[in-house]
Formats: sequence, C-alpha cells, structure tokens
Amino acid sequence: MPIATPESYAEMLNRAKDGAFAYPAINVTSSQTLNAAIRGFAEAESDGIVQVSTGGAEYLSGPTVKDMVIGATALAQYAHEVARAYDVQIALHTDHCPKDKLDGFVRPLLAASKDRVSKGMGPLFQSHMWDGSAVPLDENLQIAEQLLADCAEAKVVLEIEVGVVGGEEDGVDNEINDKLYTTTDDAIAMVDALGTGEKGVYMAALTFGNVHGVYKPGNVKLRPEILKQAQDAIAQKLGQSAGSKPALLVFHGGSGSLPEEISEAVDYGVVKMNIDTDTQYAFTRPVVEHMFTNYSGVLKIDGEVGNKKMYDPRAWGKAAETGLAERVVEACQALRSAGTRIR
Repeated sequence: MPIATPESYAEMLNRAKDGAFAYPAINVTSSQTLNAAIRGFAEAESDGIVQVSTGGAEYLSGPTVKDMVIGATALAQYAHEVARAYDVQIALHTDHCPKDKLDGFVRPLLAASKDRVSKGMGPLFQSHMWDGSAVPLDENLQIAEQLLADCAEAKVVLEIEVGVVGGEEDGVDNEINDKLYTTTDDAIAMVDALGTGEKGVYMAALTFGNVHGVYKPGNVKLRPEILKQAQDAIAQKLGQSAGSKPALLVFHGGSGSLPEEISEAVDYGVVKMNIDTDTQYAFTRPVVEHMFTNYSGVLKIDGEVGNKKMYDPRAWGKAAETGLAERVVEACQALRSAGTRIR
C-alpha cells in the first residue's frame, strides 16, 4: 500500500484507542532497517509507524554531509516507494526534536509537507514530535500550539511530550527523578492549550516513570495508573463519562518494562509505543553471529582471499533484517496490533 494518508493515519490511531491496542513505532537509520521494519509489520499483519530521530536523519544524509533534513527527506521518499509492495499501512514519523533543532529539522519538513499538500499530494511525514521536556511547561505548550497550527495546515499529526523521560537518547539526557511523572494538572494544561482535536490532531507522551536506554525487566519503575488519572481528569473536564479515553497517548522509554505494565498502559489509551533499543540489538546480533561463524570467510587471513559470499553485505544484511523483522512481530503481538491491519 502507499504510505498512510492523513485520513488512514487518523483511522489507525482511533482504531488503536478504541480497540485497546498500540502500534510499535520503530526507529530506523538506513534503508535496511526500514525494509526490515516494514517486513515485520507485514508479517504480523499490523499497520505500523516507522520513525527517524534527528541523529538518525543526520546519519542517513551521509557521514560527511550531516544534514538532518536531507537524510529525513531521502528516507521518506524511499519509504513512499518501497511501502507500495506491502499490504499494510505505514506512517512516517520524526522522533524527539528539542527546541534548538526545530528550525533545522521539523519546521523545514513541515514546510515541505505544506508544499506537497498545496499540490494535491500527501504530506512527506505523517507526524512529527516536538520534545519540550527540557523547557518549562508554559513554553513547551506555547511552542506546541504554534506547531499544531502548522501541522494542521500540512495535514500532519503533532506529538508532544508533557513531562520528562529519563535517560539518554540522541543527545537528550534527563535525570531519573520525580519529574518523570506527569501530573493531572499538566494534562489539563495541555488540553487548555491544544484543545481536543479542534485545533489539530495531536498525541501526547505523558510520562509515568519512563526511561530511555538499556535496563533489565523490573528495573524501570513505571506507574501506568498515572495515564488513567490523566485520562479521567481530561474526561471530567470535557464532561465525558468515567473510563473514557479522550487523549491519544504515546509510550516512550519502554525497554526494561514488564509485559503487564505495557499492557496496562495500552489499556489506558497508549496508541503508539517507541521501540529503538531492542530493535537495534535485534538487527546487530545476527551480524555478530554471522561474522563469528564465518570468520575465515569474511576476513582475508593467512594470505587467503576470503569468501565473497560471506563478506558480501547482502549475506549478513539478510540475517540482520530478519532479526529486526522478527522483533517487530514480537512487538506487534505484545501491543495487540498483530492481525489488526486496515483491509
């Protein structure tokens, strides 16, 4: 299928919230990881989200170019072509973008999408994230309101972060402390500033102890009930019934989370869960095995010539892509999106 349209992306997100499942959002850094992610979604019969961070976009542009917009644009254009061969909907997203990179990343990409939409085309990316966790909440929401207006014009969904995800990702490093927990007052302030869809569609990464990085299961202290409290507070403000889920929520920093914690978060309205650390390992681990198993073939040692079939990048690349695709399938199953693709 073609990359998701604004209408089909909205359908994806609403179906996930109503059906109590979530889409894995897989960070990619190359055509190989992109292909593997889409393959995984197709094998799981799940629609899905592929995303690129500022660092990933810079890497994609080439090590001597280091231009985030060029890298992100190239990835998106490639994805628009290869996604046609699969029978699932794929949405393209840009991950964490702090304040000092908005003008060099999100805003130029939004301008490109506005131009495409004005010509009767779909946006280049289906959603963008503004990471305002490092600035005061008032400033965070003020910038979010401006970006939401631009996103609505470009038929793009905005993602914001209200609270702080601990740990480090792509140069954004936050302490692990009480700021990791979004309050109900924060959630109400978000709705006061951004509305509930009338100003544009947005997703919110409310924080409930999330931490980026690598942790063993049980080491991350999550409190998913914070998400329910936020949803209940927003519902009460809007006059909706108890138990309704007015907000589209996002789960960041899920590595090391217990399955029951993930399941509970999805029950409370999480429709998108970022997965990066686990898929990085899933992609790299088969390469290590290939190199160790075929050591004398991938290296020209003892005066020999090696084995071209072993050091051909396609040989170890296929194994890497399979590993990542299998991890995507697992994620779809854990988040209950497997078998839910739009038909």
